Amino acid sequence: MVIVFGNKIDGVDYQVRKAVYAVIFNSTNERVLTVQNSKGDYFLPGGGIENNENHQECLVREMFEETGYAVSIGSFIGNAKRFFQSTNNEHVINDGYFYLADLLHKEQEPIEVDHFIKWFDINNIKRFLVHEHHCWAVNEGVTKFR
Repeated sequence: MVIVFGNKIDGVDYQVRKAVYAVIFNSTNERVLTVQNSKGDYFLPGGGIENNENHQECLVREMFEETGYAVSIGSFIGNAKRFFQSTNNEHVINDGYFYLADLLHKEQEPIEVDHFIKWFDINNIKRFLVHEHHCWAVNEGVTKFR
């Protein structure tokens, strides 16, 4: 079952963006890892699937680019979509696949130098994450797997 957030506007063509995201909790399961971009927005680490990548390849690459960390990918949380209008006025449906993951070791500084790691208390995550389906994934990760 796919969970859908946002409102689809009839007659509008949406650009589909398939993406994979990591839900990473700290050792006490009280905080979750986010990535802040240069605009000050917070997201779960991850991003768009490129070429013929599978989910694991995409998430490993995105984690490396955004955080510089190696990652161990765990259980599949679920698939959720969000309809929205991007900052450059494109209509997008983000088709997100969410996985529990663990940080391993830092291999280097992030490739995307405008991304910064920030940990947030899971009880306040809705105040910070931009996308509703990211909040859903954090809550699913906490209730189903921790």
